[in-house]
Amino acid sequence: MSKRLPIVLAIAAALSGCLLVPDYLRPAAPVPEAWKVGAGGTATVVVSDDWRSFFADARLQELIVTSLENNRDMRIAVARVAEARALAGIARAERFPAVDVNIQEQAARIPGDLSATGREMLSRRYDANLGIAAFELDFWGRVQSLDAAARANFLASEYAQSAFRLTLISDVASAYYSLIELDARLALAVDTVKSRADSRYLIEKRRDVGLAGDLDFLAADGAWQNARADVALLARQQAAAENALRLVVGSEPAAAVMPAPTFGASVGRPDLPPEPTFPAVPEIAVGLPSEVLLRRPDVLAAEQKLIAANAIIGAARAAFFPKIVLTAVAGSASPALAGLFGGGSGAWSFVPLLKWPLFDAGRAEGNVDLAEARKNIAVAEYEKTIQQAFREVADLLSANKYYVEQLQALEAAATAHGERLKRVEARYTAGVSSYLELLDAQRDHFVSQQLVLVARRALAVTAASLYKALGGG
Repeated sequence: MSKRLPIVLAIAAALSGCLLVPDYLRPAAPVPEAWKVGAGGTATVVVSDDWRSFFADARLQELIVTSLENNRDMRIAVARVAEARALAGIARAERFPAVDVNIQEQAARIPGDLSATGREMLSRRYDANLGIAAFELDFWGRVQSLDAAARANFLASEYAQSAFRLTLISDVASAYYSLIELDARLALAVDTVKSRADSRYLIEKRRDVGLAGDLDFLAADGAWQNARADVALLARQQAAAENALRLVVGSEPAAAVMPAPTFGASVGRPDLPPEPTFPAVPEIAVGLPSEVLLRRPDVLAAEQKLIAANAIIGAARAAFFPKIVLTAVAGSASPALAGLFGGGSGAWSFVPLLKWPLFDAGRAEGNVDLAEARKNIAVAEYEKTIQQAFREVADLLSANKYYVEQLQALEAAATAHGERLKRVEARYTAGVSSYLELLDAQRDHFVSQQLVLVARRALAVTAASLYKALGGG
């Protein structure tokens, strides 16, 4: 039987080695074959792989570079990749024997009442060995499965870092666009305060000479105070937006790369508000969701976690089979240090261990069930990640379409309100219209200009979010 045991083990290894680890098959993407864009039509968005070509603003580029270097969450993500890389290296090392060199001395004193001769005895032993300790022969692929799982977890951490990098780029761009929007809105509000202060002053003078009544003055005074309140509100929001940008960047940006503050600047009363520097809307091109979504780093990370869970099943199944562990030592031994490497001092030890599981109260079966349950969880999480990615892109495509339409309508409305304001001002100067009519036209014009800026910022943020949702291109 002893002669047949190696043959039996070899045959068992050949038969079981391909059965312990289940074949990995990528689950089908549980999403439709095309994105719907608005009321009809299907499409995907194609953008450049290089974020610099997509975010062309030089100040924004510098802010993004600074955030990639200084953002604390980014540093954590980089450290987690290093941690996973080290764990993968440790798991990889388990597939090879660890060879150690040991040089030791053993000294002992035996008292006389315990020695065979009745006299005190002193003993010394010197050893110099080259040895392998507890190396497992991986017949069943347990160590190999753990190595594959550790490598997959390492790749998952790398993809997770890439996903956070895209999120960080998008967040910096969104914070930057919000600050630009508030700068422009604050400039309009400051200009409105100035114009309404001028109107209040003129109406006060007209009232003093009997050409205007108290109602006109009170209306002008209330409009001026409301405009001052708008300036205070927007100034507070602008300060908060600056702080948010500093936080996501991770350090104090250079003054040259921060959006130039427009507080106190006079921009006149144009038909349309000044347009901030926002990126062009990405082009629409035909494509399939699976071709784009499977490139997203978070989807790739979820798939690597699924691969790791699949490999762990093989390691759990290996617990049902015998484990062979080898310990071998070869070197020299001598009772005296001078004779340690002398002739006839060679020594060796070989200790093979065969551990065959007989009864563990269902522990091995439980570990297999646990591994399979975790794989099922990983499959569901992978499919959910794809579904969430599909929804993100679908929502952003719809938002992009309708923001474009909304912006066009708001710009047309702002132009109309600007023309109306010019005519009402002329009528008021000629004494045909009342001041309340002029005030109403001013309010409508101001609100329409503010709404245009909000829509422009929303369209730019949608473009930045699309860049992230499509995995950077």
